[in-house]
Amino acid sequence: MTGLELPIALFLLVNLAASLWRVLRGPGDANRLLAALLFGSTGVGVLVLLAFAGERALTPFLDVALTLALLAAITAIAFAQRAWRRASAAEGHDD
Repeated sequence: MTGLELPIALFLLVNLAASLWRVLRGPGDANRLLAALLFGSTGVGVLVLLAFAGERALTPFLDVALTLALLAAITAIAFAQRAWRRASAAEGHDD
């Protein structure tokens, strides 16, 4: 590999710390969801970079990255359903 995997992974970890601050201080649910999605996508990036940082690819890191990507997608779907139901209840519709 190129040798840039570890510095880029470190940069992404700093990015995760910034998004953690956003989760804690976020003014609304949408901001918190976007930060949680950033956790998922950045976490996948870090894990893939760490998997390929050595001499050979470490497949357990790739498995965890794929699982994290799946969980991030499920989280986004669950949030969208919750927001949809909340909006319907606010309008007075019962679906």
